[in-house]
Amino acid sequence: MTPSLLLQVPVICGASWFLWKLLRPFVVKNALDNLPGPASASILWGNLKQIYDKQGWEFHRSLEQYGPVSALHGRFGQKIVYVFDPKAMHAIAVKDQYVYDETHWFLRMNNATLGPGLLATTGDVHRRQRKMLNPAFNINHMREMIPIFYDVTHKLRKAIRIAVQDGPKEVNLVDWMGRTALELMGQAGLGYSFDPLTEESLDSYGSAIKSFIPAIYSIVIWIQLWPYVEWMVPKALGKRLAEKLPHKAFQRLCTLVNTMHERSVAIYNAKKAALAKGDEGAKQLFREGKDLMSILLRANMAADETDRLADDELIGQMSTLTIAAMDTTSNALSLTLHQLAKHPEAQSKLRQEIMRAQSGGMDLSYNDLIELPYLDAVCRETLRLFAPAPFRFRETREDVVLPLSEPVRGRDGALMTEIPIPKNTTVLVGVLSSNTRQALWGEDAYEWKPERWLSKLPDAVLDAKIPGVYSNLMTFWGGGRACIGFKFSQLEMKVVLAVLLSTFTFELTGKDVKWNMAGVVYPTVGNEINPSLPLKVGLVKRN
Repeated sequence: MTPSLLLQVPVICGASWFLWKLLRPFVVKNALDNLPGPASASILWGNLKQIYDKQGWEFHRSLEQYGPVSALHGRFGQKIVYVFDPKAMHAIAVKDQYVYDETHWFLRMNNATLGPGLLATTGDVHRRQRKMLNPAFNINHMREMIPIFYDVTHKLRKAIRIAVQDGPKEVNLVDWMGRTALELMGQAGLGYSFDPLTEESLDSYGSAIKSFIPAIYSIVIWIQLWPYVEWMVPKALGKRLAEKLPHKAFQRLCTLVNTMHERSVAIYNAKKAALAKGDEGAKQLFREGKDLMSILLRANMAADETDRLADDELIGQMSTLTIAAMDTTSNALSLTLHQLAKHPEAQSKLRQEIMRAQSGGMDLSYNDLIELPYLDAVCRETLRLFAPAPFRFRETREDVVLPLSEPVRGRDGALMTEIPIPKNTTVLVGVLSSNTRQALWGEDAYEWKPERWLSKLPDAVLDAKIPGVYSNLMTFWGGGRACIGFKFSQLEMKVVLAVLLSTFTFELTGKDVKWNMAGVVYPTVGNEINPSLPLKVGLVKRN
């Protein structure tokens, strides 16, 4: 066989495969074609650009009209199942979680950028990692973290107080919440300080982590083609091509990834060296061993060899946990402060509750903090109405039948009580639709009303048995891939809110603040690109 013929074979095979992928959805019909749903917006992208539209809130809300299961369109006519039926979500998140697994592009993207941490693994590897990490996130350990949380939050309070000491002033709260959440995760998670919260600078690791999710989201549609590129291009050649790719956003992402990896390795090696020196060295580096990574390292050293995590898995957890904890919590705090500025009566009520519980202005203990009913209600309501991470894609690893708690009427008029779903089908769980479904939560489901949590929830919500790990909501997901740090996040939110609301008042500035859909929602002013939440901040007047 001649060299030219050898070259033609893979080209012909690749072109044939691509043509089949393009035509298959229009040739091979299945039950998904009978599901109701919106028309495709384009042959190339289907509804993907509508799903990822920064101001796509109305599009997502409009999907509720088709019922708890509907069909969207992906690339080249491929069907995407959109679902917020409780029984179906239980099958997806809990019962058959490894049949409805993370998408291939998501796992490969995270492995390539963050390393083989929790967000990049599945099956037995993911279970083993989670088993090793679970003790670090138990309630007893959360109690021990309270002093670290207060130490960081007091620095935040001092910095903002200096800024507004001469009178109320406009402050970009999303910037301060981001810096605070990063420092909280740095000290409580890694035993490492990213930001003193007294200067306008971050170290290179902190800056890279803050920029990572926006950089990913800027090219997220193209990243979904990653599995196809890996399939067609050898790994060694792909790495060289990536280095030369003339794409500014992609090269920026590569720079951020390299920075995070280099700094993670440096911190990890420092921790290992400290452990080798014995208890004194570990105590000096790990703040008496209370940060998550020091607990993980010690547990890993004590584990059986079969359960022990490799170095690259441990390093992979560092940036993974920090990124997962930072933007979601910081923007949840920003969302809460924005809502409290919009609802001054709720802000006043919450401030009174906090200040009554404080004894002479002292910090609240763990027990006192979690027992404040209105603070808890404000946090729950914000996380219900504005899930910080609104996208949950899954991909079927085999042919499967999706059960439903109520029938859906197909395009042919017939009622469907279950949906046969072919292997390799993308499933999009409607987190926002589940959290705000009027049939469950009532006609005021789209309104921010903390008071709904101060009495018994509607029977429809309780009877639905929504499979989320937190408060009948899908905000933190459910099952074996539920957010491992949701208790950490809740405690962090409550500490920061308790300290800030007992010190400052928050008001709207009149500027047009928009919340943008992304991997993690974020605010901007008007059509600006950079995240921004300007609020007028003043000091609380005390008798």
